[in-house]
This record gives sequence, structure tokens and C-alpha cells, in this order.
Amino acid sequence: MLIRAFCAALLTFGAVDLPAQEVPYFVTYSHHMEEPGSLEIEAKSATGTPMGGNRFGAGALELEYGTRAWWTSELYLEGQSTAKDSTVYTGYRIENRIRPLMREHWINPVLYFEFEDINGANKSLLEVVGHDGNDDLTGANADARAEKKHEGELKLILSSNAKGWNFSENFIAEKNLGHAPWEFGYALAASRPLRLEGGARSSAFALQNFAAGAEMYGGLGDTDVLSLHETSHYFGPAIDWNMPRGWRITASPNFGLNGHSVDHIYRFGLAYEIGQMGRFFSRGGR
Repeated sequence: MLIRAFCAALLTFGAVDLPAQEVPYFVTYSHHMEEPGSLEIEAKSATGTPMGGNRFGAGALELEYGTRAWWTSELYLEGQSTAKDSTVYTGYRIENRIRPLMREHWINPVLYFEFEDINGANKSLLEVVGHDGNDDLTGANADARAEKKHEGELKLILSSNAKGWNFSENFIAEKNLGHAPWEFGYALAASRPLRLEGGARSSAFALQNFAAGAEMYGGLGDTDVLSLHETSHYFGPAIDWNMPRGWRITASPNFGLNGHSVDHIYRFGLAYEIGQMGRFFSRGGR
């Protein structure tokens, strides 16, 4: 039922002929890699009010560097603030994405490896795995941050480009390195630029600078119980605006699809790309 709902939503977007220089995804990864030597700095936020808990705002500062054409590395620094509670630092993540096939194919695979040093107060929701749900977001920060998590995460990223569309599917496996079973999740997304080619006159508000799409993600249980039972799932449209001078804005309202999910999560991203960092350092900053 969940997959059917996602496909129906994509058909709705397709009927309107929505079209991206950048994909407007918050959870799903595509096969597009950061340009070698370039650094993208992005601030991502997620805001929501879990049932039985207080409203929270979580932030993740992402530093994405193009190490090689086939290898992109990222560092995340994360924190959150909860109303009637406190503001806390919740940890960091180091990830690497490797693209084994550089030529464009019908399906382009990417291998993803991540190490997480976070605590139980983390609410960035950069992925949903296992039986993650509403109740995990309701505890007091003082208690939750005492839970230390050293986790490893693997993803198989499959992504395709066709007639201006990008279709991406992620399959996620995550494990606490100290204990607990493997947990699984998924993320699906599709997007397209509003216009594939630029017009005679180009401006910041030209349609080719905007991309629209949709994203769906959720948990698939764990090695003990591999199923959709008692797991949370989210769906939401997304839009991306590539502005002049390397700036980019992304926004997406996410809607919980069952009783284990938060009703609404509002996501916002602001990114800035610095091209060819390697040349900058090789010239001593000149």
C-alpha cells in the first residue's frame, strides 16, 4: 500500500510535467557526486511535534567534499533544541560514497559507508530504520543524551536519469557496533527541473533553476522482525532553488503515513558551494 501511494504521487507530478540541476532530497541519495575538489556547506533542519512530546527543531551542518570523481566524503555535525526542555549537541557522522561505474547507465549504483557517533537525543531524522518512530522523539534530553550510540550504516544507492527525471532508491542497513541487531530502512525519490533548458534570458527566477519532486522513506524492521509492522513512514513533496553565486535552497513538508510516525515534519536546507578548494590551498589561499 505504501509503495502504491508513492507511485500514485509520482504520477500526479508527472501529469503536471514538473521537472534539476540538484535533486531536492533530504533523506534519499542519488548517484550524483560532488565535483572533485569542490566543497558544499549545507545547513539542514527538521522541525516537528511528536504526539505526547514537545516541539523540536533539529539541525545538521553538512560538509560535503569531492575527494575524487568517484568518491565523495561528508562530515555531519548535529544538534537539536526541544521546547520546554533544552538545546543539546547530539553528535557527528562521517560518510563516504563510492560510485564504481562512472559512465551513465540505465541504473547507476553507489556504495555508501557511514560511521555515527551520536546520542539518543538525536532528532535530525536523516534516515529512518528499524522500528524508529514517534516515541523515540518524546523523551527528556537529559535522559536521552546519556545513551551513546556508535553505529555503522551501509546503503545501496540505485539511481537513474530519464528524460529529465531522476529516480533514486536507497536500501539501508544500520547496526549499533556495541549490541543490537541490524536495522533496515528504505528511501525512494523522484524529481525533475521545472524546465530542462534555459531560455534566451536567464535570471535567478528562471524555471530551469527550480526542481520539484517527491520523497518517501521509512523503516523495514530488523533481523529479529523484518516487516512493515510497527515501523514509521513519511512522504512529502520537495522543491529546490539554485540561486546565483553557488547558493541553493531546499524545502519539503513531510507527512507521517501511520500511527507510529510524527504527523508533520518540516524540512529546510540552505547550501553554498565553494568550487575547486584544492586550487585554493595549492596557491596558498591566493
